Amino acid sequence: MIRAVTFDLDGVYFTEDSFQTFKANFPKNTTDQNLIDHVLSKSDEITQSKQEILTEDQYWNYVRSQLGVSTSNKEISKLLADSYQVNPNVVDIVKKTRNLGVKTCICTNNFPTRINALQDKFHFLDDFDVQIFSYQVNATKPDPKIFQALINQSDCQPNEIVFADDKEANVISAQSLGINAFIYQGFDHFLDKLRSFLLHL
Repeated sequence: MIRAVTFDLDGVYFTEDSFQTFKANFPKNTTDQNLIDHVLSKSDEITQSKQEILTEDQYWNYVRSQLGVSTSNKEISKLLADSYQVNPNVVDIVKKTRNLGVKTCICTNNFPTRINALQDKFHFLDDFDVQIFSYQVNATKPDPKIFQALINQSDCQPNEIVFADDKEANVISAQSLGINAFIYQGFDHFLDKLRSFLLHL
């Protein structure tokens, strides 16, 4: 019996182009797209901010130094909020899942600036019973530690949890703990898979 469903945030609950919009609109004094992508998406520093090894100030100071800008943390928060939109189809499924008496969960590699900015705008955390943030457990997917936190905080057995992710390594890690995990391949596929677990959705 499924008692909890885990939803991804970037590219699922929030539209696929939201973060791309943020990167495109972020002030920068460089045209080096590889550098921009590295600093905002792929650097060790962004990973460390998601694990709270770096504080918000430390990470954004790094960004400012690399991209040659003086944009304040407050301005960055506003830019994040302005760049993001929810996917109404996913929001609807989250609410329907909850109405079935199934716990709704998020398990996300994320950083406080983004979560706080989007919560202020959308109040999206109100839709989720269980909220696992990498910066709170000091581990990012695919580290099994973050999935163990999901199991513990949902108060469910692993085989009572459904989890989808667009990265195979994350799915394999979740499966290794016994979670019903599968690759996210678009909303329609996700909904079909979800309905195979929750027949009345």
